[in-house]
Amino acid sequence: AAGLPAMPKIYIINDPAPNAFATGRKPETASVAVTAGLLARLNRDELQGVIAHEISHILNRDILFVTLAGIMLGSIVLLSQVFLRGMFYSSMMGSRRRFSSGGKGGGQAQIVMLVVAIVVAILAPIMAYLLYFALSRRREYLADAGGARLTRYPEGLASALEKIANDPSPQLATVNKVTAPMYIANPFKKKKQRKLSDLTSTHPPISERVRILRNMTHGASFKDYSNAFAKVTHTKTVIPPTALTKEDIALREADVKAKKE
Repeated sequence: AAGLPAMPKIYIINDPAPNAFATGRKPETASVAVTAGLLARLNRDELQGVIAHEISHILNRDILFVTLAGIMLGSIVLLSQVFLRGMFYSSMMGSRRRFSSGGKGGGQAQIVMLVVAIVVAILAPIMAYLLYFALSRRREYLADAGGARLTRYPEGLASALEKIANDPSPQLATVNKVTAPMYIANPFKKKKQRKLSDLTSTHPPISERVRILRNMTHGASFKDYSNAFAKVTHTKTVIPPTALTKEDIALREADVKAKKE
């Protein structure tokens, strides 16, 4: 129904912390993993919302996208470190004598260029990190929009995100900084959400994601998510213009069995 060429493999992680992620660089070889804690805490509508979110990641090829972005980020950081270390060792060996051979004016120009190069080498990794975090957050918004569209019930995903955020379980046992961006919610436990930390987070604030989903009161299309996103964040939409022209999608009622759970 989601348009995938093959059914993703499903894995259950024996961990009490509720969370989920998708993996696989192409839809044909994709997998979805959910924790035992997630299955124990969510009702049917909420679980459908989480799975739909992960399927949207697969449809958008986000795993490949984030992998390539990570490689580019790592390359920038590596080149910056090589340059700065090279300059440090060169200065230790007395390479500054080169500036005196070209005359005062030429030497000053070289010094200025060197200072500029050092500043760029320091700032480039910082900017690359911020761009990487921003792109990761954007992909999460897109997956939320796709999840709401697939289920036609944004409240299911919103409620699931709330339960994940408020769960008192300890942090996931196997999580690390490399795998953290893959999860539906940041698996690292934080006592407080701060504006500064939002800029350096791979995930948007869950409270904001929930508000956007609950503002989808007129439909479940990408256009409805775009309108809700603009209303909550007061910024431009993250939805591509081509997706906004797609058909309207009506909201559905909550699953009867989910209400009883």
